[in-house]
Amino acid sequence: MSRRWYVARGVPGGYRIWNVRGKRWWGDLYELCPDDLLAELNGSASPERISTLQKRYRKLKR
Repeated sequence: MSRRWYVARGVPGGYRIWNVRGKRWWGDLYELCPDDLLAELNGSASPERISTLQKRYRKLKR
């Protein structure tokens, strides 16, 4: 099993996505853990699917 590239980490106020290889935060602060977004980032990483998931989670934040 390969090592995951992106993981969710709890921070004050919710979760952020941590890029393990790049050693930096990726994306926005999420109130809910974005499991399907993480699965896509660690899986096929389709840009269209990632954009769709980000838009959905941004709507939930508002």
